[in-house]
Amino acid sequence: MTRKLPADEGHVHPIRGSRSFTQVSLAMTVLALLAGINVPASADDAQALQQLRQQLDRMQAEFEKQQQLQRQQMDAIRRQIETLQGKPGVQAPQPTAPPTSPTPSTTEAPKPVGTGNSTLDAGKAWSPSDPIRLQSGRSLLDISLNGTLATGGSTASQIDGGTQLGGHDPKVNGFTLQSLELSLSGMVDPYFRATTDIALHLDSSGESSLEIEEAYMETLSLPGKLTLRAGQFLTPFGRHNMQHVHEWSFVDSPVAHARLLGPDGLRNLGGQISWLMPFRFHSELTLAVQNSAGETASSFRFDNEGEARFHRQLGDLRANRLGDLLFTPRWSTSFDLTDSQTIVVGASSAIGPNASGAEEQTRIHGADLFWKWKPTRHQGGFPFVSWQSEALIRRYQAGAFDWDLDGDGLVNADGSELDGNGDALPDVLPRETFQDYGFYSQLSYGFRRGWVVGIRGEMVDRRHQAIYEGLFGDDTDRLGRWRLSPNLTWHPTEFSRLRLQYNHDQRRQIGADHSVWLQMDFSLGAHGAHKF
Repeated sequence: MTRKLPADEGHVHPIRGSRSFTQVSLAMTVLALLAGINVPASADDAQALQQLRQQLDRMQAEFEKQQQLQRQQMDAIRRQIETLQGKPGVQAPQPTAPPTSPTPSTTEAPKPVGTGNSTLDAGKAWSPSDPIRLQSGRSLLDISLNGTLATGGSTASQIDGGTQLGGHDPKVNGFTLQSLELSLSGMVDPYFRATTDIALHLDSSGESSLEIEEAYMETLSLPGKLTLRAGQFLTPFGRHNMQHVHEWSFVDSPVAHARLLGPDGLRNLGGQISWLMPFRFHSELTLAVQNSAGETASSFRFDNEGEARFHRQLGDLRANRLGDLLFTPRWSTSFDLTDSQTIVVGASSAIGPNASGAEEQTRIHGADLFWKWKPTRHQGGFPFVSWQSEALIRRYQAGAFDWDLDGDGLVNADGSELDGNGDALPDVLPRETFQDYGFYSQLSYGFRRGWVVGIRGEMVDRRHQAIYEGLFGDDTDRLGRWRLSPNLTWHPTEFSRLRLQYNHDQRRQIGADHSVWLQMDFSLGAHGAHKF
């Protein structure tokens, strides 16, 4: 059975061009073969597949550079022709047929003034299918802008932090800017590629903030099927955590992810190594080592902005040793069930210290599954059926804590030392470990080109009541809840999206709430295929 490369749901730019560009592509392929590219005999060989992917990336990058350079040369020649035709006594020659095989020149053409995009400078109207690029010499920088806006409302008395836990979720009755993301990416050289994603957010009070979601470089051609990444990046835990807002299949993040990994997901500065294992099917091992502090690692060394959590004041501990970092191993594998069905399974763990004590740890484990059916004779990725599920469990070791912070046995008038159980003595909590778990499962059906209907079911709960809850009452942040969310998505083009979603939330001790959200999304500039 022939191995197929994973593809997205039709979100790939077509290569637009004349017959000459097609012939350039063919000529480049022939030259590459003559230069000694070895094509493996077996397409099912995972090692050969990785080599072909790397070769394809290098050839595609070089091809785009040559196209850009050739367009600039053609524009320069056109301007010279227009200048000569404007002089008196010069007779314009009859037009001739275009050359059948343009040959790239080794000399750099005059650089257009302004954006560096030759299509703009030639007077051609720009379209969203044209990448926005800045060029200097032979270096290209791809730029894209993704905006996601939601409007709607909920019957819940508290939306932000109540029914909606995710940092990018719709949080108010009215309008929410979920994300405005600027992406910069490009080939640094034949050895490295760099990516940066900068997001603008507006909170429920209208305050705006900028954050660097990702900013990293990674290798392209290491031996031994290894890939290294360094910088700020999304932690390779499960599937949803590695997706940006515009890649989501639903308006909001799963409740289990927002509660156990944190409202902003799991991401931080660090390094990552990936190894493509030498099997006949795709199998990859990844290990990420990152900082464990801050709100982007809220289940680890996060001080909760000075407020009590789990009835304890958390400290902002410094990383003094290797064990104070966050370690995230992940294994994933994928294979074709049939010519039209592919399955991906994975397992992840995130292990690191938390802020409740000097020796306390948090361990989060997860398993994920993704299945997709797409007929061999699809049109633009439609029709299709996809099923995605994840399950998570968190073990949080909470350190012993005494609210008598100064040791005098008294409660301060300002309430800095609490008497939660009314015994006129400071609250003393022993060391304890409590567990929380959750899962979601979502099904999407692309029933016709541009139209997708989906449904997601999810729940989250605690395994048992913690000691501090038995003393002071249930912690509403750990109470069980479930949600059911059907939605309908329309893609007018690959650059825009409208999504209508209904949420039915059922929270223990609170009851049922209903929410309706309409989401609008646009993508401007260059963007590649989404992760399969």
